[in-house]
Amino acid sequence: MSLTVPHPLPVATPASLAPASPVATPASPVEEVAADTTLIILPWPDPVVDPVGYDPRSPYVEQFWLGVLGPTTVWLLRRLASGFDAYPDGFEIDVIETAAALGLAATASRNGPFARTVSRCVQFGMAHESGWGLAVRRRLPPLSHRQCMKLPTVVQEAHRAWLSADTMEHRASEQRARAEIIARTLLELGDDPDQTTRHLLALGLSADVCDEAMAAARRPDRPLPLDAA
Repeated sequence: MSLTVPHPLPVATPASLAPASPVATPASPVEEVAADTTLIILPWPDPVVDPVGYDPRSPYVEQFWLGVLGPTTVWLLRRLASGFDAYPDGFEIDVIETAAALGLAATASRNGPFARTVSRCVQFGMAHESGWGLAVRRRLPPLSHRQCMKLPTVVQEAHRAWLSADTMEHRASEQRARAEIIARTLLELGDDPDQTTRHLLALGLSADVCDEAMAAARRPDRPLPLDAA
């Protein structure tokens, strides 16, 4: 089955089409790569990283992970991310054709270029061996402090600025959600809109946040923000 994605993967089929009961001991993904076979790619769900992680095709990964993982590893992760868009439960890639698409040779050696790229994914925690295939993250974690310190100074400064902006946006989002919850609660308790707005302003919320909260709270079809849970 062909896979059509924005950055097409060579031959890729759903993982469910792989043999259900193989008779041999499964080889590691690196061994399979070295043997020039197909490779099963499975999703790696991570409840800790996924909510705060970054899509491999995101600007964050290009700007900061690129210098840690290297361009070939990043491109492989991007291609696999496109594969997951089409087959969320997993798929199978042709090793030789995928390597060629990345400009690499898939030689019958554990030290071949494509095998080293797969090993690098595992080494940096972007993938791990899983049964008959390779489990790969759909979202990459933020850089650790140690990894960031190995980057050029200008990139370190850009990373600090990025995280600061991310934190500010997260706090602003939380503030808007809580303002909406308060506004809806007060309106349901019988306060009129003017009283509710004055209450929000007294809490130190900006006029823009108050206006957004009031507009959202007046929409009966709108579900409560996630932060209400």
